[in-house]
Amino acid sequence: MNGGELDRRLLRRRHETFANDVSLIASEFLAGFQKVQEIDRPAVSIFGSARVDEHAAAYRAARETAGLFAQAGFAVVTGGGPGVMEAANRGCQEAGGLSVGFNIELQHEQGLNPYCDLSLTFKHFYARKTMFVKAAEGFVIFPGGFGTLDELFESLTLIQTGKIGGFPVVLCDSAYWAPMLDWIRTRMLEDGLVSAADLDLVHVTDLPAEAVDCVVSRYDARLAEGSA
Repeated sequence: MNGGELDRRLLRRRHETFANDVSLIASEFLAGFQKVQEIDRPAVSIFGSARVDEHAAAYRAARETAGLFAQAGFAVVTGGGPGVMEAANRGCQEAGGLSVGFNIELQHEQGLNPYCDLSLTFKHFYARKTMFVKAAEGFVIFPGGFGTLDELFESLTLIQTGKIGGFPVVLCDSAYWAPMLDWIRTRMLEDGLVSAADLDLVHVTDLPAEAVDCVVSRYDARLAEGSA
């Protein structure tokens, strides 16, 4: 049974095999935690579309950004697939860094890209997403679709609610993210659905070096105060 079939079975209201299925999920979490333990340096999780090719601006920017993280002594963690994920793993590996891919079994897309030094393929999104957070000292997000937005807003929610520390969340490509951020300001903020402080959780840049500095400097500060 593939991950999609198991997830659909788990999410049905009537479910006859929950004890066995819960044990399968637990074993996947354990494997993920063990793989995170193999990351021997601070890491950043980089998210973005699986659908861009190497000629796209997002691919080039992610590759450059990941290379700079590697030079700064950071591992780079991605979803292990194509597009921005491949670009980030590739840039990190080319710069001599530790490149990590947490892949997912999907019905129609996404094999593991060839630029991962450490990898694990998950059946369940929720186990996989936990590893992105557990491994990271910050999150860098390039243009993407529903999956990228899910990763972005889950990261912000975990920070907003205090479930994880105040890690930096960096959005790369200001023109891409501007309409979403304008909507958050003009609708959500004005309607009182988020606070002004929530908007401060996000840093927007078009410069790879600035994205790296935002994460690395925050990590250095936390290290100095003993909270890293």
